[in-house]
Parts: sequence; C-alpha cells; structure tokens
Amino acid sequence: MSPLEALYDHLAGGDGSQLIYFPIFNYNGGSLDAVRQMLDHPRALCGLSDAGAHVGTVCDASFSTFMLTHWVRDRARGKLPLAQAVEMMSRRNARYLGLTDRGAIAVGLRADLNLIDPKRLSVGRPALVRDLPAGGKRFLQKAQGYVATWVAGVAVQREG
Repeated sequence: MSPLEALYDHLAGGDGSQLIYFPIFNYNGGSLDAVRQMLDHPRALCGLSDAGAHVGTVCDASFSTFMLTHWVRDRARGKLPLAQAVEMMSRRNARYLGLTDRGAIAVGLRADLNLIDPKRLSVGRPALVRDLPAGGKRFLQKAQGYVATWVAGVAVQREG
C-alpha cells in the first residue's frame, strides 16, 4: 500500500476523529537528535509554552510528561538523567524567571511538588476538542501516573 493510501485508511478509521502528526521542525533525518543537542545546552529552557496562542495546533501542556517518559525513561539512546530533566523543568526555569521562592525543595520555599508513579506515567493520544468560547478548538493530551500534586504545600490533586 502506498503511504497516501495508509494515511487515508488511518483517517477514515474509527469515528473519524483520527489525527496525523506531521513534524516539520526539529525532526531532521527522522530522529530527535537535534532536540537532544538542544536539551544539552546549559541555557536551554524546557516546558515554557507560548501561553496558549497555538492551542489548536500544539499541546504544550504535555511537555513535562513527554520529557519524563520519552527522554528519561523510554528513549533507546541519548536518554537524559532524571535529575537533569527535573532540574531543567523546575530550578532552571525558576531562576531564569526570577522566581526565587520555587525550583528546589528547601525550607521556606513554596513546595510545588508532583508525586509520580514512573511505571504508570504516560501521555495519552492527542484529542481535538471544541470547548473554548465561540466553538474554539484546542488539543488536549491527558496524562496518567501522577499520584498527587501539592501547590505551596497544599494537596490540590490526587490520581489525576
């Protein structure tokens, strides 16, 4: 079957809500090696989004879960150490943004924490939903494996 026929079959399958991800940047040669090089740069900031300007084309909210599953746990080569990934998504960003009360676990800091079950951690398939005002659309990607979340030391979420 030709690639085009495979795409048509995929899109026509199920209830008609199938999606195709077509990366155009940072996927040179069919790999994420260029992204891995960027992640190694000491001034790379990870997990900072565009504040929702492109919610109909990308899902930035799943970045942290993808970082922990793909780059830390599942990648066959070029994995990131867990400590480096956590530092990149917490302390490094906090320092860059001048948020001196977060980014580390220490007395007197906010204590924004996630408790994660690494074996269950996963990112679901993206879904396009139209739940914004005037029927606006956005991509959602639900995660699993987050046992609990605390914000400023207060539990705000369990099993979600």
